[in-house]
Amino acid sequence: MKNKKDNIAEYILYLWQIEDYLRAFPGQAEANDELRELNEMLHREGITESGHLQLAKNALSEMEELHSELLNEDAMYRAAVLQLQPSLNLLKAKTDRPTMSDVEAGLILLYQIMLLRLQQKPVTPETASVQAQVTKLLQFLSKTYYVNKTEI
Repeated sequence: MKNKKDNIAEYILYLWQIEDYLRAFPGQAEANDELRELNEMLHREGITESGHLQLAKNALSEMEELHSELLNEDAMYRAAVLQLQPSLNLLKAKTDRPTMSDVEAGLILLYQIMLLRLQQKPVTPETASVQAQVTKLLQFLSKTYYVNKTEI
């Protein structure tokens, strides 16, 4: 399984992908121990139809906490988020949860783009531009998370 400490954003996206995979192909859960374990978690947590594993929710909460800290402490980070804010607000407005966090909106954007590419569907230049900005922001968050966790 991906290690949360190494890249927390990739870890969350990986868990979301596995959740979707196990829902689409429930018979594949026995393919290996990791899939079996995550499938058991889906069942225990009652999210076999939709929702996210507690592992993913906890990791997202940790990212959101770090995001809040950086907004208060790092002027360059705050400027990058402010520059991206109109795009994030537009993304959130298109969902059924317009009050979701900026971090979650960014992760959802990256996940949706990944799904479009898997289906060989086009991504508009505007979306690709926002994707690049979101990717940089989440990479910075993930790197900061890694540094903080390895210092402990």
